[in-house]
Amino acid sequence: MEGRWTLLLFLGAYLVLLAAETRLITGQGIYTNTWAVHIEGGAEEAEKIAHKHGFISHGQVFGDYYHFQHRGVVRRSLWGHCGVHVRLHAEPQVIWAEQQIAKRRHKRDIHIEPTDPKFPQQWYLYNPSHGDLNVKEAWAQGFTGRGVVVTILDDGIEKDHPDLARNYDPDASYDVNDRDPDPQPRYTQLNDNRHGTRCAGEVAAAANNGVCGVGVAYNAKIGGVRMLDGEVTDVVEAQSLSLNSQHIHIYSASWGPEDDGKTVDGPAKLAKEAFLQGVTEGRGGLGSIFVWASGNGGRERDSCNCDGYTNSIYTLSISSTTQYGNVPWYSEACSSTLATTYSSGNLNEKQIVTTDLRKKCTDSHTGTSASAPLAAGIIALALETSLPLVHHLQPSDIALTLLIPKNEGEIERNGHHARLKCFWSATDPSISDYTRPSNNSCKTFDTQQICIGKTHTHTHLGPKASHFALHLAKKVIWV
Repeated sequence: MEGRWTLLLFLGAYLVLLAAETRLITGQGIYTNTWAVHIEGGAEEAEKIAHKHGFISHGQVFGDYYHFQHRGVVRRSLWGHCGVHVRLHAEPQVIWAEQQIAKRRHKRDIHIEPTDPKFPQQWYLYNPSHGDLNVKEAWAQGFTGRGVVVTILDDGIEKDHPDLARNYDPDASYDVNDRDPDPQPRYTQLNDNRHGTRCAGEVAAAANNGVCGVGVAYNAKIGGVRMLDGEVTDVVEAQSLSLNSQHIHIYSASWGPEDDGKTVDGPAKLAKEAFLQGVTEGRGGLGSIFVWASGNGGRERDSCNCDGYTNSIYTLSISSTTQYGNVPWYSEACSSTLATTYSSGNLNEKQIVTTDLRKKCTDSHTGTSASAPLAAGIIALALETSLPLVHHLQPSDIALTLLIPKNEGEIERNGHHARLKCFWSATDPSISDYTRPSNNSCKTFDTQQICIGKTHTHTHLGPKASHFALHLAKKVIWV
């Protein structure tokens, strides 16, 4: 009997160690030594509470939310620190506090060996024999993104790159990982942190300077937020999403939870609030515009409906189509996708030309990572026309017209109650329609109304309509 109990104890200990090792490998549930704290009374009160409990205050995230770090707590742990947590909550000025958990966030490019040999090679900007983004007519009318500010939320931006330096905007940039104003990437032998620089070039690489190619909005201002080259927590995401929201018009993000067909994840409390504050208060009250890559998990049968960033009602979710108008092998089928732009495909199809690390150029940017910045550039061209473009417009109102692909996916209804292909593999921006004076008017929408009703398990609501009850609200706003 004693031997049996010994065996059971040994087996239990082994399972605990195995679970701990799995969590360490996957990075799920790893507690950091930082806290997000909601404190009433202002910054001075927050500093007092931080000092009292052994924290270092890293300042405001936004509003009354503060970022604390405790050097007496291990930097990475499988378990939360209850003592510190309880003592914080005992303070009457503390409304809420949460120990931050390190999240796994994946850059959404695809690593394929280069197959094609810069403006002449930018087939998606001008391609008489196949489809293109139809931006040349907008350029001919003088619309190039001037006065519009775009920032790339990623692993940094090479601000002194000869094709980016002219348009670089320090007021749209920050290093959240190291908490300083310089978003320059960390250089490694494998150039792991090239992703943000590549995305930036697609939007605003300068024109007519003899370097690389051109961005879609080649006179727009471009910034970068270095936030993926370190532990990604709710605080990190919220600070990035809320950076200088009265100055920045468009935030472009090409990352998210792992596209492995098994992960369901999304923004936590502070990031959700940052999205909401952005779309309601950002850009002078017109609303910040968040452009998001939909994901590359097609081969793993992943669904972007399970990604809380692309599935958010506050983001414009962008998928990909190939040079020949086909659904790429990495594309994810989901009704939260609002539009597509061009990107890589099979080995016989070209990829995206853009800026690269170490002041170089590449013709091998890939995946939905490359599609989202192209959409951000198109929106920048539309914003230059001084349209009051708000977040609550339908896809057609951001000049992204959805077309049916050659290799059709399944049809389902999305949040627009429209029968749409799950795979949208082509987009005709028709940006020139939005740059004609006769079109300089735009309908905005009232505040979203939310009604919570009974749950009926047999009813399916698309993810973009998931906030609607079965008993209709007073106003229905399609977002």
